[in-house]
Amino acid sequence: MIQMFSVSMTYPSQITAFSDFYLEVGAGEFVFITGPSGSGRSSLLRILFGAEKPSSGEVIVNGIRLTQPGFKKAYQVRKMMGIISPDFKLLKDRNVRENISFVLEVMGYPPKAIKEKVSQTLIQMGLLEREKDLILSLSAGEQQRVVIGRALVKDPALILADEPTSILDDEMTGRVMTIFSELHQKGTTIVFATQDTHLIQRYPHRTISLVARREGGVESNGEVRSEG
Repeated sequence: MIQMFSVSMTYPSQITAFSDFYLEVGAGEFVFITGPSGSGRSSLLRILFGAEKPSSGEVIVNGIRLTQPGFKKAYQVRKMMGIISPDFKLLKDRNVRENISFVLEVMGYPPKAIKEKVSQTLIQMGLLEREKDLILSLSAGEQQRVVIGRALVKDPALILADEPTSILDDEMTGRVMTIFSELHQKGTTIVFATQDTHLIQRYPHRTISLVARREGGVESNGEVRSEG
């Protein structure tokens, strides 16, 4: 599903997010990406969904080479992804249902299917009672639940999640992790970036650590925990 070969990311400020990074994630795997703040977790996910180009190396997602993606290729690979990232903002002038529906409308789903799938997602995320509320009337945690619901409603083959549970309460974190676990059991590939070591311990999966370098920036320290 995902292959990264000798990937490096250095920003114009000369800060190196990671260097000579190798990663292979098979279809249906659940992988945690962890490491300290500034370690490149978000940059790694941004490269995988085509928002950033690495400084060097090769990136392949579902057979599509993203190292120099054209717009059509980036869109093609994103169609099969559920992306939970600060880069994908909610539509502030639309309500909760409309924000989640928008994804399916763009993909060309028929209205009846959209209504049914969105209703299921609203129930799943505990948002049915807020479906007609505008985004700005929601708490930060509720907005994050909309972001997660929007990523899941399209039944993605690959989920890229950047700190999806960091602002959720314990109850909702448990609900989201249960949903992710069920999707994983059904064959969905999940790459989950987090600093939450307790979460990783509670839901043991293959874990990749990005570790700080003495010179500044970070590099991969490889797998630190096998799937349990």
